[in-house]
Amino acid sequence: MKVLVTGANGYLGQGVVKTILDMGHEVIAADFYTDNIDDRAKKYSCNLFEIDDPYTFFEKPDVLLHFAWRDGFVHYSENHIRDIPKHVRFLSKISLSRIKTISVMGTMHEIGFYEGSIDESTPCNPESFYGIAKNALRDVTRVICKQNNKNFQWLRGYYIVGNSRFGSSVFSKITAAVEEGKTEFPFTMGENQFDFINYEDFCKQVAITSTQDDINGIINICSGHPEKLADRVERFIKDNEYSIRLLYGAFPDRPYDSKAVWGNDIKIKKIMENQNKKSD
Repeated sequence: MKVLVTGANGYLGQGVVKTILDMGHEVIAADFYTDNIDDRAKKYSCNLFEIDDPYTFFEKPDVLLHFAWRDGFVHYSENHIRDIPKHVRFLSKISLSRIKTISVMGTMHEIGFYEGSIDESTPCNPESFYGIAKNALRDVTRVICKQNNKNFQWLRGYYIVGNSRFGSSVFSKITAAVEEGKTEFPFTMGENQFDFINYEDFCKQVAITSTQDDINGIINICSGHPEKLADRVERFIKDNEYSIRLLYGAFPDRPYDSKAVWGNDIKIKKIMENQNKKSD
């Protein structure tokens, strides 16, 4: 397959591009800058929102994997709302082509405050600009795909664990703090329970899901079970042999974070099982 990955130079995009390439597919990688992208990919440094015919410009891909998004961890940035029309126009343009699958990165923050297992029928009541914008784009993307007979995939991401300093998660911030020589890290009480997925597993799930079309719709990219934030962060520090300790209670918990939430993994487990059968 030929897969167009937008936002390919970002923390998540880099790993997904590499994984798709390792699977033997061709990757067209697009971003403003492309310096951190695997050299096996065909790279385009561009503003994809200014391209009139993205399907032709990006060499007629079979799949669009749309990671492009700014200010993802600045949950109340007004850019989330301002950028919605740009994403809609881009997706509308490419949906008019012969592309087969439109796969877009979502987030569990679309759900808002909720406790328990999240599946594709879970009501969404987002409480941040980030969640509101992703929630709106999901609905629009579904309609666009239905109107133009495209496979619709909405990849709902959860909490990604990785030791790169280039991400914006608490794990990346701890890594950056260690590299800066800090020995203490301000933290919440860490009582909330979330669905944590290792970076490598996240990339693998996304790569395999976007390059198959047997299972579509809203798909959780997740581990399928909750774990207390404090426990997962302490384990992360231990696994990486970091000499840093958490300052519990330095920050309050975010009021819109759920006490315990995790993704229903039925669909992603089926996708991964299907892939394993093909590999056998």
